[in-house]
Amino acid sequence: MKISDILGKALLDYQNGNYSEDIVTETNISEPDVLPIPYLFRSYTEMPAIEQKALELCSGKVLDVGCGAGNHSLYLQDKGLDVTAIDTSEGAVAVCKKRGVQHALNESLLNHSGKYDTILLLMNGTGIFEKVNCINKHLVHLKSLLNDNGQIIIDSSDLKYMYDTNEQGGIWVPADRYYGELEFTMKYKGEQSANFPWLYLDEHLFQQYCESNGLKFEISLRGENLDYLGVLGVVL
Repeated sequence: MKISDILGKALLDYQNGNYSEDIVTETNISEPDVLPIPYLFRSYTEMPAIEQKALELCSGKVLDVGCGAGNHSLYLQDKGLDVTAIDTSEGAVAVCKKRGVQHALNESLLNHSGKYDTILLLMNGTGIFEKVNCINKHLVHLKSLLNDNGQIIIDSSDLKYMYDTNEQGGIWVPADRYYGELEFTMKYKGEQSANFPWLYLDEHLFQQYCESNGLKFEISLRGENLDYLGVLGVVL
C-alpha cells in the first residue's frame, strides 16, 4: 500500500480492529472536518435516502466506481447482481476483498474497460471529474462503458450555500474557477495527503454537460441540502 493512501490505511485499520481515530478532511473553502471511519462501513439502513434510492435503481451488470470499503457492492451482491468494484485506493480494494466483494480492482475509472448496465458513482460521484474542464472526458468514457439502455447513477451537491449572498440574492463566487471546484486534503495518524481536486456540480450545469455529450439527465431524488441523485442514459 502506498504511504499516500490515507483512506486505504484508515479503512484497513478499521477492518483489522485497529481503529483509534478518524480522518480529518479540509478544503480551501472550509474548516477541518472529521470523517468518522465507522461511517465508511455503514449498512444499507444507515445510508442516507439518496444512497438507498440509488441502490434500488441498480440493475443488471454493475460497475461501482470509487467503491471505498465496498458497502454498495456488498449490498448489490447480496441482491444477486453481478458487481465490479473499482477504486484508486489500494487499501480500499484490499478491504473490499476482505469483506467479500467478489470482483474488486485497484484501478481508475479512465483506465477501466468493459460494458455495464449500471454505473454507480456515490458519495458525491461527480468528485471524480476533479474539475469542470475534465467533465467531458469522463462523460465520454462513462458513456463508452454502457450497454444498450444502460444507466449512470450519480450524486452531487450544489455548494452555493457555502458562499456569501449579496443583496440581490446572488452568491459571491471565485473569479478564477467554478465555485464547486474544491481542493481537499486528508489527515490520519500523523500523515497528510497532497492536495487533490474534487468537483461538486450544480444540477443545471451538470445537465448542460450531459446533453452536450448525448446523455439524458434526470433527477431521481433531491436531498435537504441541495444534494441530488442523477440518472443518466444515452439519448437514442
